[in-house]
Amino acid sequence: MEHLHIFTAGLTAVILFIFGLQNFSKEVETLAGEKFRKALAKATDIPVVGLLIGAAVTAIIQSSSATSVIAIGLVNAGVLSFKNSIGIVFGSNIGTTVTAQLVAFKLTSFAPVLIVAGFFLSLVHSRYAIFGKSIFYFGFVFFSLNLISSSLQPLQNDPVLIGYLTQPQNPLYAILLGCLFTALVQSSSVTTGLAIIFTQQGLMGVENAIPLIMGANIGTSATALIAIFNMDIAAKKTALSHLLFNIGGVIVFLPLFLLFGQHLDRLGTSPAIVLANFHMAFNVLTGVLFIIFINPFARFIDLLLGQGKMDFERLAIPVVEREDRYENTRETMDKNIAPLLEFLQENYNLVTLSIESNYRNVFDASSKRIDYLNFIHDEYLGYFSNVVTTVTDEQQSREMLKIITLYDYLFQVHDSIEDLFTTKKVIDRYYIELGSDLILIVRKLSSATLELFDEIHSAMLENRPPNLSARVGELREAMDDANRDLLKLLAKSEREDAGILSNFVTFSRRLTDKLVNFAALAVAGGVNGKSPSERGSEQT
Repeated sequence: MEHLHIFTAGLTAVILFIFGLQNFSKEVETLAGEKFRKALAKATDIPVVGLLIGAAVTAIIQSSSATSVIAIGLVNAGVLSFKNSIGIVFGSNIGTTVTAQLVAFKLTSFAPVLIVAGFFLSLVHSRYAIFGKSIFYFGFVFFSLNLISSSLQPLQNDPVLIGYLTQPQNPLYAILLGCLFTALVQSSSVTTGLAIIFTQQGLMGVENAIPLIMGANIGTSATALIAIFNMDIAAKKTALSHLLFNIGGVIVFLPLFLLFGQHLDRLGTSPAIVLANFHMAFNVLTGVLFIIFINPFARFIDLLLGQGKMDFERLAIPVVEREDRYENTRETMDKNIAPLLEFLQENYNLVTLSIESNYRNVFDASSKRIDYLNFIHDEYLGYFSNVVTTVTDEQQSREMLKIITLYDYLFQVHDSIEDLFTTKKVIDRYYIELGSDLILIVRKLSSATLELFDEIHSAMLENRPPNLSARVGELREAMDDANRDLLKLLAKSEREDAGILSNFVTFSRRLTDKLVNFAALAVAGGVNGKSPSERGSEQT
């Protein structure tokens, strides 16, 4: 009965530890926002820089899984190349060693102070209140570790258990156990923290704990592997490199541990400190070793998965350089308008096709492209705030405002397409099956809207005003006809599909208005940002 009580108390403390660690990671990610992702994206072609960035970010958020998953997402978005992401993945393992060091040196005693400080800081009406929850959960993580330690103290009097855990066991079993447990709790920090507490309590020998934390490194790759479903080949390469890196580190250092592991006790320091230092040395040396051989490692990953191509072309992400002049930024913005419009047209085509056909692969493709454009939207918002620094006079200011407004209309078009996609999600969520008459309405509206997209895009490429009157008139007439048909169907209780499609018509009307506004502004300001007089002088 006593052992059951100890097990229940220990398990509760472990659950609290996992809860605290997950929430601390989320709070820091939320606090950092886009800056956090951009810190990863700024890794250069120098692999060591990526290693340091990965280590620093993981040390802050205390989750190598989160770092690797975000790196994979950036690769999938086309922000990071596969090779640049490898250094970040390597560094993520190094960042997790901070927790082990704090636990080993018993700095967890400050946990109550952090909890109290974080709680009261979150209540203060100040801009610093946003740090309150992060500090609270940071203290909560180590407070729960103290609970685990105190709940396990009675086991120090169990000679049978101590004899079993302190006697050297098969390291392969310990590696497997560490791998499975870490994959289950989705955090190597949990496994490592528990191993160090066990050694502090005298419940586990260092020789058994070291293979356990080696297995934890492999198990932390599970999150990344789960995240790569429906991602591009480059993102899958990053996830595979994370797994092979962790397995490779174990393969390299396990023979050294088997040869010299029995001599670790001779270091004369606390077993917990020995374990924490080994954890750090293991991850740092593995990272440095793989960075040295990063080129052959990357070629090996390419050999396994092939070069591959992204499932859709990524848009250019503009950046304002310090030496850029107004003419450079305007030329860049002019050049990127047409590709963005074309990308939106393909998004609209896929979304309406997913509503018509109900094919899962079309739905997934639509979802990925919409998520990607949300990312592009955020990038452009940051870009616009930097673009204004290149403006030097009032004329340039007016021109820049007009171009930014064009982009704003295009992102409003994206919002309407996303609304249409939400309609599709509602159809799927409530298992609504569209009747053939409504599918015809969707097809008619989508065909007319795609023709409108085509005309505006062609006019931009040919530097001519778009011919919209006939197309817009036909499209609005088709929407009016659709509304009349839907009103008749709404009176029939068995036609639940009519209600959901009325939203489709409403969102289609908004999308049309935004496209027309975009085209009108493009004509007024000149196609591709050139005024009619400028185009005329160029032709002359």
